[in-house]
Amino acid sequence: MPATLVDSNVLIDVLSDDPVWAAWSSAALGEVGAWGPLLINEFIYAEVSARYSRIEVLDRELSTKDFQREHTPWRAAFLAGKAFLDYKRRGGSKRSPLPDFFIGAHAAVRGFPLLTRDPIRYRTYFPTVELIAPE
Repeated sequence: MPATLVDSNVLIDVLSDDPVWAAWSSAALGEVGAWGPLLINEFIYAEVSARYSRIEVLDRELSTKDFQREHTPWRAAFLAGKAFLDYKRRGGSKRSPLPDFFIGAHAAVRGFPLLTRDPIRYRTYFPTVELIAPE
């Protein structure tokens, strides 16, 4: 199994011990981590960082031993822009691309499966990405 990109919502569930999603997210991380490396990018890191006041604490939580870091490819940034354009054409109200567009495009361009508990936007804008999500 190739490396798997891990969506920020899964990480936030575990790090915050979310009463609804922590158990599913923790089990999914363990299962997927047994198959191969777990990856995060700068957009995932940024979304998770909102919960922390110190970078040192976040870096301990998202240690490079557990989560490899990969920069978002330029091709993925281009694809994120195209997905955002499609979103706007469908009536989306945001004024700039959402982190999910960069995360989904990164998975699409690199061929990574994406571990997420919120698959709707990814299925809509990145239908080629293999999603690992709750049923």
